[in-house]
Amino acid sequence: MTKQIILDVDTGIDDALAITYAAHSPELNLLGITTTFGNTYVDVAARNTLNLLHLLGKDDVPVYKGMSQMLNGDDHHQPATWIHGENGVGNVDMPESPKQPEAIPAHEFIISTVREYPNEVTIITMANHSNLARAIKQDPEIASLIDEVILMGGAVTTEGNITAHAEANIYNDSEAAQFTMQSGVSMTLIGLDVTRKTLLDKATIDTWVENGSPLAEALAGMCQFYMEAYEKEEPILKGCPLHDPLTIGVAVEPSLVETKQMNVNVVTDGEANGQTVGTEDENGNVKVALEVDAEKFVAHFANRILG
Repeated sequence: MTKQIILDVDTGIDDALAITYAAHSPELNLLGITTTFGNTYVDVAARNTLNLLHLLGKDDVPVYKGMSQMLNGDDHHQPATWIHGENGVGNVDMPESPKQPEAIPAHEFIISTVREYPNEVTIITMANHSNLARAIKQDPEIASLIDEVILMGGAVTTEGNITAHAEANIYNDSEAAQFTMQSGVSMTLIGLDVTRKTLLDKATIDTWVENGSPLAEALAGMCQFYMEAYEKEEPILKGCPLHDPLTIGVAVEPSLVETKQMNVNVVTDGEANGQTVGTEDENGNVKVALEVDAEKFVAHFANRILG
């Protein structure tokens, strides 16, 4: 059965990989993509997404911009240019899409789509939670009408990547993340606990260079930038983690990860802002991925990424 999905992104190199992976997965029907801030500004994320969809021949997929402020109205944090480049996609220039973002804001698209497909929509969020939180805040009933939220975020059993305590997506709007996790929505957390184990190596990128298609060249250029950044930031990994793409892999094949039901809360201020604190609880609010079949996932990703 085809899964109806919305992608929520801050495109972003690994977001670009995940969007491409999703577009090449027949198990998934991409209803639309919502953008937010984080890896880059929300407007730039929308343009990157439209340009990538154009490169993929998927101009029919609509893109919706979110707000440029956090849920509490504060301005967002600065883009992660050191790891995603000045334009969010490793300074790679993609062909310009002729399309523009849709007129309605991201959170209203989420509400209307969940209402149109009750209990059928999986929301895969690879960014902060401001779009999802605004949607649930405006229409609380949709929390029970969303089939599942699969989110890349958090670090329940490991250290963070933007601070010692926090993973970047959660940190970028910790109040929104805490709100959605307590909203009653069915949620699976794909955090640094597992994504750090899913590494893209240079040999795979080299095969994309050899492929020579416009898509392969664009993705290779992005990942070469990404890998060089990781060599400086986290050299112990010996590759670049497939953070966001793992959410797509789990949407296609949930058995790629082993999860435990936990009660998860997000610290929303102080030195530990953005930390995801989880305790095992069979009635907990979140399924937390703690183990991953990294070899199987990376092979699946590599086999699909170029279509």
